[in-house]
Amino acid sequence: MTTTIDRYAVFGNPIAHSKSPQIHTQFAEQTKQSLIYTAELVEIGQFEQAVKDFIASNGKGLNVTVPFKEDAWSCATQHSARAQRAGAVNTLVLQADGSLFGDTTDGIGLVRDLMKNHSVTIKDKDILLIGAGGAVRGVLQALLEQQPASLLIANRTKHKAEQLAEDFSDLGAINGCGLDEINDACFDIVINGTSASLQGDLPPIPGTVFKTAACSYDMMYAAQATPFMQWSTGNGAKQVFDGLGMLVEQAAESFYIWRGVKPETSPVIKQLRQSFDQQQNTE
Repeated sequence: MTTTIDRYAVFGNPIAHSKSPQIHTQFAEQTKQSLIYTAELVEIGQFEQAVKDFIASNGKGLNVTVPFKEDAWSCATQHSARAQRAGAVNTLVLQADGSLFGDTTDGIGLVRDLMKNHSVTIKDKDILLIGAGGAVRGVLQALLEQQPASLLIANRTKHKAEQLAEDFSDLGAINGCGLDEINDACFDIVINGTSASLQGDLPPIPGTVFKTAACSYDMMYAAQATPFMQWSTGNGAKQVFDGLGMLVEQAAESFYIWRGVKPETSPVIKQLRQSFDQQQNTE
């Protein structure tokens, strides 16, 4: 009798850069789960068909990255409460009746990385969150659930920041403003939720945003410090982190949703850091 191995994957375009297969393969080895996880390049406009084909080949669950998160939302017939709130889906689960359940794990990934891996306290702290796109929307509920003293969303387009703050205003003390309106306000935690670092750019915010002992966090990650991380260090942030831990933590939550077991994230983060170090040494 032949046993068919459960398949999982990340769908995106582009996708060659993805660390997800490496991460989930380590999770499977740790937890002794029999599965295959791959990165799949999906052509624009072909997402729904690609999902159907994947399920037909014993696909059980998917991670979804750019530019298909809206497609993933549409493919899901049910959504978790946190996905409903974020208006985003990055995790799809095949249910027993053949339907797809959509969830989002980015917020819990960020909060776990800050609190568990970096020992950052969020409760009663003042937070600045830069950007008002999908990445920011996806983490707001998780951050506000930790009861910060305040959370300010600052964005190039002021209206988007204000609208986002209004959408989540029932969860805590949250406001929105333009990037040029931060002025002399100071924060305990400053999070870059834009993709500026990928283009080697910086969001235009004043270098006075950091309180004493402040933490700076860039949701992006790379083999070396991102421009935002370098800027933060130069402007007095005491702790400076990238988003690699968030990537691994959100993946662990997806793995738990699919398989019902929680993998250890620390050794996986350590291994990825080591591979980055080796990459730098060979360049």
